[in-house]
Amino acid sequence: MSGPSPVLVRISGALAEAEPLGEASLYELVRVGHKGLLGEVIRVVGLRATIQVYEETSGLCVGEPVTLTGQSLTVQLGPGLLGSVLDGVGRPLARVALETGDFVHPGAAAATLDETSKWSFTPLVPVGTSVRGGDVLGTVLEREGFEHRVLVPPTVSGIVAALERGTYTVNEPLGRLTDGTPLTLSHAWPVREPRPIGRRLPLGAPLVTGQRVFDFLFPVAEGGSVAVPGGFGTGKTVIEQSLAKYADADVVVYVGCGERGNEMAEVLEEFPKLIDHRSGKPVMDRTVLVVNTSNMPVAAREASVYLGVTVAEYYRDMGYRVALMADSLSRWAEALREIGARLQEMPGEEGYPTYLGNRLGKFYERAGRVRAAGTPEREGALTVIGAISPPGGDFSEPVTQAALRVVGALWALDPALAHQRQFPAVDWETSYSLYSDVTEAWFAKSAGADWTELRSATLELLQRDRELREIAELVGPEALVDADRLLLEAARMIRETVLGQSAHDPNDASSTLDKTYRLVGAALAVYRAGQRALAAGKTFEQLDLATPRRLLAMVRRASSDEVPSRAADARSSAEALAA
Repeated sequence: MSGPSPVLVRISGALAEAEPLGEASLYELVRVGHKGLLGEVIRVVGLRATIQVYEETSGLCVGEPVTLTGQSLTVQLGPGLLGSVLDGVGRPLARVALETGDFVHPGAAAATLDETSKWSFTPLVPVGTSVRGGDVLGTVLEREGFEHRVLVPPTVSGIVAALERGTYTVNEPLGRLTDGTPLTLSHAWPVREPRPIGRRLPLGAPLVTGQRVFDFLFPVAEGGSVAVPGGFGTGKTVIEQSLAKYADADVVVYVGCGERGNEMAEVLEEFPKLIDHRSGKPVMDRTVLVVNTSNMPVAAREASVYLGVTVAEYYRDMGYRVALMADSLSRWAEALREIGARLQEMPGEEGYPTYLGNRLGKFYERAGRVRAAGTPEREGALTVIGAISPPGGDFSEPVTQAALRVVGALWALDPALAHQRQFPAVDWETSYSLYSDVTEAWFAKSAGADWTELRSATLELLQRDRELREIAELVGPEALVDADRLLLEAARMIRETVLGQSAHDPNDASSTLDKTYRLVGAALAVYRAGQRALAAGKTFEQLDLATPRRLLAMVRRASSDEVPSRAADARSSAEALAA
């Protein structure tokens, strides 16, 4: 004889409690109330289970039924993900809008992948082959020029009994194993569990971002992790969006976690119109957007980051280079804090749960360059770049400090630079990269043999510039010796023409390594020419710096094919300055 059916006994915002649910598993999905709201069990005490509800709980009443689903929060992985826009729990917003209108109705359900689309499958494994999790069964053309490798689910192994070429939906069997296990184009995976890999590989090549200040001064390796903290108005979202548009990655997963709705609406409107300058195809052809704005339920915000990184790992396992942009992890941490407070957990610093550092570390540790599980051998990389919004721009707050303990690079944004209209507003004194050494050989081979020397000279000049500006503010620049006045002027040219970059200029929004290399080389050539002129007896007033400054600005705004000649003109101007 079965016992009483579980019902709600307490509701507090995004959290609800139900009993009897003693048989519920931790992180098991449930359907809550008459509307069937999606929720997840996050605590079980005796017969009472605590549920975080991923949808708006307004109107939910005590006594409404709760139904266990027997599975955890999973995402369906397969062809059709590229170009999609998902909410925090994996529902495609376009299809939800067709069914419910512009607003997501409580209890709305939609499969992550379109179950009606047909895909042409080409098998690569003959019948009788022994396969295991991660092996490539075959391929489909997901987007023009993009090969989607159909993988054996990580938990499946056996001998292929049938595998046929043909056209299939994501759920139709395209073959089977000898034990009867069906093989399909898609499979589900729990978002909170990292996907298995063959082994981790050392980092080497950088993720070329197209942003000079990052590629030149603070590079990130493919498979690395970055924290981008900055106060309000410092340009975090613009940087994340610029990286999503121009970074040299095969696949980009952009997670808008708790951001303002108007910003995400701008992303959704702009991305479909953008053309990838490398392939000539729309940027959306290589992008997956996960959207959870600030007015969406807070519990789904916490899940959205895990959903995004699971999708990114899936394409990494195919052997692709994937970049994950999370904007912003502070909003994710605030969701943890709100849920922790409703659970009456012991608060840590500033009210954040004591496990904040552990959760953040587990998220960032899913980045890496790996040898994928299975055959044939494939190398993939997942680079994680997370924006952080510290209150008041205070980098000593818990989320920033927890991130700094686990990331390999810090791109710190400075409000003072933003107020001076210096964008990207990266503080070159606070920022750092632990990947400079491992990427040094790659840059020397691909950009210029003296890339590292130019980088060191530029950082030294900027450091000296900061010291001299403090002195100049006290005594005035005219009181400085000519060599120091020249250094101040050279540093200003580097800040404006090399480190500064306009996201709205079609020629300056993204900078190739060749353009960056030539621009830096020309700027330092002007400085060294000025030093030689001063050593020859000229005074600072006799130096004509206006012409090289104008030419450097022209190099910055030049298109790729114009850069070599413009940079040569700037160097010629520097030689004339020395003469």
